[in-house]
Amino acid sequence: MTMTAAAPGSLTGAPGRPARILVVDDEPSLAELLTMALSYEGWDVRSADNGAEALRVAGEFGPDAVLLDVMLPDFDGVEVLRRLRERLPGLPVLFLTARDSAEDRDAGLRAGADGYLTKPFSLEQVVGRLQALIGVPGPADGSVLTVGDLALSVERRTVHRGGAALSLTSTEFDVLHLLMRRPGQVVPEEEIRAHVWGGTFGGRTNLVALTLTSLRRKVDAGREPLLHAADPAGYLIVAPA
Repeated sequence: MTMTAAAPGSLTGAPGRPARILVVDDEPSLAELLTMALSYEGWDVRSADNGAEALRVAGEFGPDAVLLDVMLPDFDGVEVLRRLRERLPGLPVLFLTARDSAEDRDAGLRAGADGYLTKPFSLEQVVGRLQALIGVPGPADGSVLTVGDLALSVERRTVHRGGAALSLTSTEFDVLHLLMRRPGQVVPEEEIRAHVWGGTFGGRTNLVALTLTSLRRKVDAGREPLLHAADPAGYLIVAPA
């Protein structure tokens, strides 16, 4: 079980206190990663590694939202969701799962989940979904980032170059967002991996390179390049001189 105190002035789920998030996952490394990331956002976070513990903690903690793995060692996430809703009607629940078929997604949503994220997912995806579920806005400053003629809206999760909309995947958006927060600076590949995939989470060692290759095709196609590879292994975004 992990409990962390929220930072002063953090985002709130109710007047006068930080938002409370319950993380339910039986994979210790992932539960710890999510707990650390959400605590960094200023939220009050607890975790549980099985369904029975999740119900006990929820009763004591009174969460504003729950991140819930579908596959748990005692009973599955759908049953946890059912029992949570009996005790706490209207509690927002976001499923986290390795089951990525359309049928699994539909089954999760039909069971009453408010959202469904498949593994691997980025930490920014999780934070963004939780902010939407509990009605907490993102930071007011820096909501639109620009580098040259490239503009990224943090709130709307949209990207335009020269006024034309770009169609990016969620992962591509998260990588681009990280680079645009530090224009002109080399961001090491390992930092990108840790920020978007949580270190080695995701399994494939070439995820960063593959994502950047796709991202560069979309962002720089037919235009002056903004995205660049740098040695040692890293990437940066810089406006043309």
